[in-house]
Amino acid sequence: MTNLVSGIVLAEIAASIGDVSRANILSALMDGRALTASELAWHANVSAQTASGHLAKLVETSLLAVEKQGRHRYYRLATPEVAHAIEALMAVASTGPKRYRPVGPKDEALRNARTCYDHLAGRLGTAITEALTAKKYVVLSESAGALTDEGHRFLCDIGIDLAPGQDHKRALCRTCLDWSERRPHLAGHLGAALCTHMFEQGWVERIKDSRALTVTSVGRNGLKEFFDIEEQS
Repeated sequence: MTNLVSGIVLAEIAASIGDVSRANILSALMDGRALTASELAWHANVSAQTASGHLAKLVETSLLAVEKQGRHRYYRLATPEVAHAIEALMAVASTGPKRYRPVGPKDEALRNARTCYDHLAGRLGTAITEALTAKKYVVLSESAGALTDEGHRFLCDIGIDLAPGQDHKRALCRTCLDWSERRPHLAGHLGAALCTHMFEQGWVERIKDSRALTVTSVGRNGLKEFFDIEEQS
C-alpha cells in the first residue's frame, strides 16, 4: 500500500537529496549498478567515514537499498521511482540559472548515450524512442506509453525478452523526460529490456567511471538495420 505523503515526509526526502555529496552518490548510482561505500566515497569526493554517514541517511529515507555479499556491502537505488525522481530533478536543474562551465568530453559522452537506472537515455535513448513511435510500434502519451501488437512482434523477432520476470508489477511501458534532450525516452520494463538487449548483443559498452555509454561498430550496424538510426555523434 502506498503511504500518503505529507509535507513533512516530502521535506525529509528533499533534505536527504539536498546535499552535494549525497546528490553525487545518487547520480553515480543512476547507471543501475550497485557500488561499494569506497567507490561511492570516490564519486562524492569525501572520506570513507563521511560517505558512511551519507549512505546511512540515504538508506534510512529509503532512497538507497543495501545488499551484503561476504565482507562487502553494495548500495543501489532502492526503486525505479527513485531513479525517475533524480532524472526529473536533473531536467529541472538543466533549465535553471545558467552558470559558465566549459563543456568537456564527459559531458558530451553523457548527452550522447547513457544509462538512466536500467534504461537508455541521451540522444541514443530518445532516438530509439522516436524510431519506435514513428513505426507505430509504441504509442506514447504524457509520461506513459503502450506497446502495440506489431511492436511486440517486432521486438520479440529481434530477440528482446518482454516477459515480466520477477518484477511483474512494473509498468511495461512508461517514459522519462530526458534532462539533456528535453524529450522523452522509454523506461519501464520495455526500456529495461531494450537496454539489456543492447548490452548482451555488444551494441553498447560502458565508459569507465561514468554512466555514459559508447556505441560499438556492431551497435551502429544494428541501430541502422533494425531501427533506421544513423550513428550517434
